[in-house]
Amino acid sequence: MKLLEDRIRKDGVVIGTDILKVDSFLNHQMDVALFQEMGKEWKRLYEGCGVNKILTIEASGIGMACIAALEFGCPVVFAKKGKSRNVSDDFYSAKVISFTHGGTNDILVSKAYLTPADRVLIIDDFLASGEALNGLISIVNRSGAVLVGAGIAIEKTFQSGGAEIRSRGIRIESLAKIRTMDEQAGIEFDD
Repeated sequence: MKLLEDRIRKDGVVIGTDILKVDSFLNHQMDVALFQEMGKEWKRLYEGCGVNKILTIEASGIGMACIAALEFGCPVVFAKKGKSRNVSDDFYSAKVISFTHGGTNDILVSKAYLTPADRVLIIDDFLASGEALNGLISIVNRSGAVLVGAGIAIEKTFQSGGAEIRSRGIRIESLAKIRTMDEQAGIEFDD
C-alpha cells in the first residue's frame, strides 16, 4: 500500500537493522485517517470471506482493528496481555514472546467472544518473527472459529515469521513489506 509505505519513509525511524519506530503515526500517536485507508484496503482484500469478527492483541493493534471493523461491520476482540480481576477463568490463552519488549506474555481471550460461528480476521501492526500472530492463530484454532487470515500493517520479510506462517497455508495480507532496513541505507520495500 503506497500510502503506508510513503508514511513509513517520511516518519519511520530505523534503529539498527531490525527495529522500525513508527510510534508517531501507528502505535503511540495514531493517524486515524491512515487507519481508515488501511481498513478499506483490508476490506477489499478480504471481501467475500464472511469476516464477522476481528481479533487483535493489546495494545498496538486495537486502534487499527477498530477502524477496520467499521469497514467490515463487525466487533473487535483483543487478546489481553495477562489476567486481570475482571476476566473470567473461562478463556483461551497462549504464550507470546515479544520481539519489541523482549519478554513473554500470556495472552487471553474470553471463550464467550470467540465461537465456532465466527469467521475471524486477525489484524496487527507488525509481523516479524511471528510470535504474536502464532499465539492469536492458536487461540482461534482452539475456539473452533474459522481463521480467514491476517491483515498486517508492516511485515519485515527479512525475518522468518511471515514465510513460516504462510507455509502452513495461512493467508496473510501485509500492507507494507520491508525487505531490508538500515539506519544509513534506509528502507527497501518488497513489491
